[in-house]
Amino acid sequence: MYEPIRSPSVHSTADEADFPHRSREEELDIQLAGHLAALLAVTDELGLTAAGDRIAEQVARLRGAPPARHAGLTDAAPADLHRRAHALAGRALLVAASRADTTAAILSAERMDAHTAALADPALSGHLVGAH
Repeated sequence: MYEPIRSPSVHSTADEADFPHRSREEELDIQLAGHLAALLAVTDELGLTAAGDRIAEQVARLRGAPPARHAGLTDAAPADLHRRAHALAGRALLVAASRADTTAAILSAERMDAHTAALADPALSGHLVGAH
């Protein structure tokens, strides 16, 4: 009464060997490199060359290749850039801590401290009025 099925079901699961799988550490490396690369972009926009060079070293270590660097200027206020950099450094610190990457964790914590200090600088106070 019914014709037999002649092709494999579309609902069957694919062979696990057909898909590449990454370890948790590889995933965390990718995530950490992404956060650091974003931090590098903001750091370069702020003109912090020495800090940018240190961040670029870590991105290169994690990715196996040096990052492309160019300051894509956003015309954002320096205070906004420091806030963004502080948040990115915080994200990088969390990932670095979870993968036990001491070098990246120390660098991230140092960058958080530097951006906190920059935000406390009275020279930026004009940019902080009304900013959230």
